[in-house]
Amino acid sequence: MSKIKPDFYTRRSFLTVLPAAFVGSSMLEDISVGSYSSGFQELKAQLSKEEASVVEKSQMARDLPNYFSQGYSCAESILMMSLRFLKLPEENVWAAAGFGGGMGQRDLCGFLTAGFMGIGFAAGGLDLERKEVKSRCGPAFKQFWEWWRTQAPPKCTDILKAGYGSSGCMRLGQLASAKVEELIKNL
Repeated sequence: MSKIKPDFYTRRSFLTVLPAAFVGSSMLEDISVGSYSSGFQELKAQLSKEEASVVEKSQMARDLPNYFSQGYSCAESILMMSLRFLKLPEENVWAAAGFGGGMGQRDLCGFLTAGFMGIGFAAGGLDLERKEVKSRCGPAFKQFWEWWRTQAPPKCTDILKAGYGSSGCMRLGQLASAKVEELIKNL
C-alpha cells in the first residue's frame, strides 16, 4: 500500500485527482430514468449476519449512524466518514452538501456519489505523480461502481420505489462505507 499523507490536503493535490473523479462518473453516463436494470439482490432493510460482520470490521461503517440522519445527508455522512478515516479536515464535507437525496432531485444516490468523492480524496493524498494516481484510482472507482450494482439501483428514486426506507438506507450506507474504506486501504 502506498503512503497516504493524512496530515494535510493542498488545493493542488485535490485538483490533481479531480479529473479521475470524472473518469468514474463517465461510467454513470448510460443510466437513464427508469431504464436501469442490474444484478442487485432484493433490497433489504436489515443487515444479514454476514453484512453485520463486514460492518463490525469497518471503522467507517460503524461510525456512519452517528452522522446519517443526524443532521447529515447520505452524501455528507459517507464523505465525513472518509474524511475522518483519512484524517483530513472535516470542513471538506461541504463538497457533498448538494449531493444528498440524489443531488436533491432523487437522482444518483448520495452514498454512491460521495463514495466516489471519498476515494478521490484518498487518491489525492497519495505521494505519486498525477498519471499514477489516475491509474490507481480509476480501478477503485470501477470496483465501487461494480460493487454498488450488486447492492442497489444507482438512483434514489428507484431505491425509494422499491420501498427502501430509512433503515434500508442506513444498511446501504454502512455497506457502502465499508466498501469505500476497503478501497481506500487498497489504493
